Amino acid sequence: MTDSSGPSEPSRHTEPRGGGRLSAVTDIRLWFAPERLREEGSTPDYRFSLANERTFLAWLRTAMALVGGGFAVDQFLPETGRPQRLAMALILLAAGALCALRAISHWVRCERAMRRGEDLPASRFPIVLGLAVGVVALLMVIVAAFGWGG
Repeated sequence: MTDSSGPSEPSRHTEPRGGGRLSAVTDIRLWFAPERLREEGSTPDYRFSLANERTFLAWLRTAMALVGGGFAVDQFLPETGRPQRLAMALILLAAGALCALRAISHWVRCERAMRRGEDLPASRFPIVLGLAVGVVALLMVIVAAFGWGG
């Protein structure tokens, strides 16, 4: 029986992460060859990998909803001035695209951290995405309430 309060830690991968551009290129390469993740660390409990995949799919659903919302704003607010409608639609479409790309990046980073026995990476993206959606929602409330006509 082992004492869990002891200093025994899982082995950590000690590759320096200060490579900046090189690290980003390596991460992007893993998007297209995720099987290369198996070369790092040890295989985590499959339940954690499946949970990571479910989170990835949730991010993709969010991305699709944002893209759909962007098209809906453009199509269903015709009485709104073109510049305002276009701005709201583009913010939602860009947020959807960023959300989909971030989903891939986050999946790779989490999978790598689990294999290395590291803490899961923190992310500011949910806050940024929430703020962007909140701003667009507020603009849409203003449009609906005061009718920015075109």
